[in-house]
Amino acid sequence: MSLAQRAQASGSVLLEQRVAPPDLARLKSDVQRFVSVGDIAAMMSRQPRRARSELLGACRQAFQLPTWRAVPEGRLEELSASLVDEVFGFGPLEPLLADPTVTEIMVNGPQSVFFERGGCLQPSEQVFSGQGQLRALIDRVLGPLGRRVDESSPMVNARMPEGHRVNVVMPPLAPEGPIVTIRKFAERVMTLEDMVASGSLDNELRQFLEWAVRARKNVVVAGGTGSGKTTLLNALSCCIPAGERIVTIEDTAELRFLEHPHVVRLEARPRNAEGVGEVTIRDLVINALRMRPDRIVVGECRGAEAVDMLTAMNTGHDGSLTTLHANSPADILPRVVTMVRYGVDLPVDVIEANAASAFDVVVQTTRSLDGLRYVTCVAEFERAAHGGGCGVHVLFERTSPGLAGTWKALPRWIDDVPELCGIPIEEVKTWEHRLHGAA
Repeated sequence: MSLAQRAQASGSVLLEQRVAPPDLARLKSDVQRFVSVGDIAAMMSRQPRRARSELLGACRQAFQLPTWRAVPEGRLEELSASLVDEVFGFGPLEPLLADPTVTEIMVNGPQSVFFERGGCLQPSEQVFSGQGQLRALIDRVLGPLGRRVDESSPMVNARMPEGHRVNVVMPPLAPEGPIVTIRKFAERVMTLEDMVASGSLDNELRQFLEWAVRARKNVVVAGGTGSGKTTLLNALSCCIPAGERIVTIEDTAELRFLEHPHVVRLEARPRNAEGVGEVTIRDLVINALRMRPDRIVVGECRGAEAVDMLTAMNTGHDGSLTTLHANSPADILPRVVTMVRYGVDLPVDVIEANAASAFDVVVQTTRSLDGLRYVTCVAEFERAAHGGGCGVHVLFERTSPGLAGTWKALPRWIDDVPELCGIPIEEVKTWEHRLHGAA
């Protein structure tokens, strides 16, 4: 090749780089010259170190091609890491999954990725190259879990090995393309003390909730989506004495009883591809009653299982915990009535009376505009003296995250706390004194 031809060729390369800088797609194509990306991905399960080494070696070989000579070293390292993440990890989502401050990831399409940090939504700079990369990620997430999503089954909920919950909705239910939502869970469970430090509740309320659990009161945590129900339920579980047997029941396992020595975890199962094999929350609640539980913890009551949960709470399984969706304590009873009627047709007043008898403490949570999740209300149910249904007896109320909460009344069982919890009566009296002082 003559000098003029070499200059022309070099100019063509530079022009190509100016017009279209090499990107991840180009790197993937060039790497395929030296190694099969599919073979590397398959090797990952057997020889992960070798697989990564071979892929990075192929990247270094690709970077010797003329296309890459003018690309800065930092950009080459960035693209190598992105390719490794795509082949072995979660592609553009890998940095978000690795960030402990990110609590939720929402993919609304290849070019629309959001995440939640500190209770606030933020757009992500990490996006997908196209529908193909996003669909490949979905297959890579669901494949090892034995789950499938396609046009015949376009919606799936699953739990990743790390404990994260993933929800996928595909066309035709999502006409603009696949939607992926990942709820992350911290390795460390937040305690009631942690929630005091974050401003979710104060010391007096923390003490009350701890006593409620230790005294084996049935506690319901109510609130909207993302209001911190599961977080609070986990925190309450830390107060259960170590000598008790806990059976947890969930649609998708989210509860984390890391410190308790005796926990049995049950998880519902959806229908398989043939439409059989479903095991519902209600099935698990019924079975749990045969497992000699000291405590039954239902991650969320949302259907006919409410019948069996009420039965358990009213027939000796004290100290049970659950959550449900409700906007206020007053909305809980109508919500329970609706759920019970999914399973059995009973009069409204009978259902309400059973619920009022079963639920000892109701804790309402919410999320403020700035992302703070906090307790807004604690209440008891009380039955009318001469019939006429059930009312809500508010014990504690907090109207704003910027204001302190106010105690309206004491629980009916407060005088039994020393005996039930094995603590000196002076401790309870001191707590009551602090409440009066705060008021």
